Amino acid sequence: MNVYFDNAATTAIDPEVLKEMVNVLGSKFGNPSSIHSYGREAKALIEKARKTVATYLNASPSEIFFTGGGTEADNMAIRSTVDSYGIKHIISSPLEHHAVLHSIEELEKAGKVKVSIVKIKKDGHIDLQDLERLLKENPRSLVSLMHANNEIGNLLPIEEVGELCAKYDAIFHCDTVQSVCHYPLDLQKIKVHFIAGAAHKFHGPKGVGFIYINGSLNIHPLIYGGAQERNMRGGTENVAGIVALSKAMEMAHKDMKEHATHIQGIKDYMIKKLESSIPGIEFNGDTKGRSLYTVLNVMFPPTEDAEMLLMKLDINGIACSAGSACTSGSMKGSHVIEALGKDVSSRPVIRFSFSKYNTKEEVDFCVDKLVAFFKQPVSA
Repeated sequence: MNVYFDNAATTAIDPEVLKEMVNVLGSKFGNPSSIHSYGREAKALIEKARKTVATYLNASPSEIFFTGGGTEADNMAIRSTVDSYGIKHIISSPLEHHAVLHSIEELEKAGKVKVSIVKIKKDGHIDLQDLERLLKENPRSLVSLMHANNEIGNLLPIEEVGELCAKYDAIFHCDTVQSVCHYPLDLQKIKVHFIAGAAHKFHGPKGVGFIYINGSLNIHPLIYGGAQERNMRGGTENVAGIVALSKAMEMAHKDMKEHATHIQGIKDYMIKKLESSIPGIEFNGDTKGRSLYTVLNVMFPPTEDAEMLLMKLDINGIACSAGSACTSGSMKGSHVIEALGKDVSSRPVIRFSFSKYNTKEEVDFCVDKLVAFFKQPVSA
């Protein structure tokens, strides 16, 4: 059996999405910037996709811009805001994706901003009191906090953070790459200035995403070139990818509740199986509380073979991700797990992440292999 439990990294493209994408690649090949009929056809497809995305987010089509993915969208929100508004202070957390952390680190190194890192509670949630303290001390900051953590799954109370940012005149950027198309997001009700999305996180293709930019803002582009995306993102548009993104979003919203129930069931089933099968299991983050239903981060019992677990799972046809990476023979914890204060020197940490395609039979198979691993003699 082959089991794919790495959906937080990327999801399999849905067959209907692939069909739509291939059709556009084969028959709608015009450059959207061309004025002839081929170009106009391609341009019309992009604008239709823009309206689709805007509809599901309850935003205006003029607030949606297509990008090369979530990383570009995050960079655009952060770097362009600092350059356009002269922002001198950024508030973020130690749990953010590197698309955010590395961007703000580079801005700080360049002397453009001062960065404050909000405190994290033991369960991995943002300390909102500390966030308000930082906002009081530094009004008109850029706040960059993710909606759903890609490693431990914790969910940010996005509405509450939005209200705090509005109270202190802060600009709020929320990396929603892991939550778009898994939760309904009503951007008329959430006080957020930027969100980011990537198609490959909801059964679309890689290399295409979007950024929502609230209509109240007027920022400079990150990528200069042509007048594409209403002068906000130079470069010929990925027409087939954009159409596929909108199709994937449409399908995700159509069956969102059904898929959420199914995937949450898979996650809950795996939690119970692991707890009853392997003594000493711990879960990182607020696993049974305010947590993304697609992600389960597990800390296994101490073992001298910790660095071998991920490899053994792969050999047995199980794809997942390590919460810590093996570098030069020594365990180096992920920045997220490290921020939680966990010692992973001898404890393997694995992130299992699920999709609509996963089954309980796959969970059984995976847990059986894990049980066998922890029963085996330690390698010489």
